[in-house]
Amino acid sequence: MNEVSPHNAPEKLTVELGDRRYPIYIGEGLLSQAGNLIAPYAPSKKVAIITDENVWALHGKTLEAALSSYETHVCVRPAGEAQKSFEGLEQVLESLFKGGFDRSDLLIAFGGGVIGDLAGFAASMFKRGMPFVQIPTTLLAQVDSSVGGKTAINNRFGKNLVGAFYQPKAVIADTDVLKTLPQREIKAGYAEVLKYGLLGDRAFFDWLDDEGGEKLLALDNAALLKAIKQSCTTKARIVAADEHEKGQRALLNLGHSFAHALELDAGYDGDLLHGEAVSVGMEMAFQYSVQKGLCDNDAAIRVGRHLEKLSMPSIASEQTRLVDPKRLTHYMGQDKKNESGLITLILVKSIGGAFVQKGVADKDVENFLTSLTASSDP
Repeated sequence: MNEVSPHNAPEKLTVELGDRRYPIYIGEGLLSQAGNLIAPYAPSKKVAIITDENVWALHGKTLEAALSSYETHVCVRPAGEAQKSFEGLEQVLESLFKGGFDRSDLLIAFGGGVIGDLAGFAASMFKRGMPFVQIPTTLLAQVDSSVGGKTAINNRFGKNLVGAFYQPKAVIADTDVLKTLPQREIKAGYAEVLKYGLLGDRAFFDWLDDEGGEKLLALDNAALLKAIKQSCTTKARIVAADEHEKGQRALLNLGHSFAHALELDAGYDGDLLHGEAVSVGMEMAFQYSVQKGLCDNDAAIRVGRHLEKLSMPSIASEQTRLVDPKRLTHYMGQDKKNESGLITLILVKSIGGAFVQKGVADKDVENFLTSLTASSDP
C-alpha cells in the first residue's frame, strides 16, 4: 500500500451525520493510496470491487496494486445506464454470495454514477446491509452522485424509482482519473457542477461563467479541485441538514424532473447521458420560472448563453427530444418527488435562488413543453 504523505495528502471534507459521519477525500493520485484510505472500513481485509469494463480496463491495475494486501473479488459489469436494472442488481448480489461475503466485509463502488448507484443499492440489500466505499471515476460522480447516500436502479416507470438511502463509509475522489474521460463525459459532469451555482451560490456561478467553466472543461488541476471541493461542500451541508429529502435536499434536483423524463424517453441506451439531460433540464426550469413570472428573463438568458458558450446541451440543441410534450409530461408524472398526483418542480427566483414548488398541474407542464417546440418552428 502506498502511504499518504504530507506532499500528496488529499483535501478532506466531512458529511456530518452523527455516528454515520464520513469523509470525502479529494486530490491527485488517491487511487494508489486506496489501501490506506479504506483500512478503517475493512477490518476483515476482504473486499468486493464492483466496477464496469471501461473503468477496469483503464484503472483496474492501479487499484489492484493499491489493495495488494487485501483479498479482493472483482465483479466487472458492462458499462452504461442499462445496468441499473433488476437484472443488473441480481447479478451483483449473486457475485457477492458466490464470493462468500458477509457483513463484516467491504464493498467498493469503483466507477461513475451508474456503478455507484447500483453497487450502493446492492450493499444496502446484501444480508440487510454491508459497508461500502465510493471511488467515483467520473466528474459527475465525484461532484454529486457519490455523496449523500442515494442508491437506486431504474425500471420501466422511470429513473431511480427503486432504491434506498444508504450512506457510504467514505468517498475517495481522485482527480487524476478524470483525465482519461472523453470530453462528452466531462461536460455531462459539468452540468452537475453548474447546478450548485444555479441553485444556491451566485458567486460560484459567476466564477464558472467568468473563467472557471472553461478551465474545468480543459481539466485544469486547480479549477477541478476548486469545483469538486465547492460542489461537495455544498452537497455535504445540504445532506447533513436533510438526509432523506424531506425539505431542502430536494433543491439538488434542479432540472432533474425534466431531465429524468428526457432520459426515460431516450431509453437509457447511451444516446442521452444523465448530465446532458440535466443541462437541458436546468435551462427548462429557468424558462418555466420565467413563464410563471417567478424569475427575471435576464437570468434565463444568461444561463442559456453560458450553456451555448461552453457548447453544453441546451433547449436549442436538443429540440428533437421535445417533440412529444404529452409523453414527456406523463413521464414527469411518475417522478418520486411528486405528491397527491401533482408534479413537484425545483424552480428559481434568480441565479442562486432555487426553491421547491409543489402542486404543479400536468397541463401547466404540458403547455410549457408545447411552447418550447412551438417557439422553434420557422
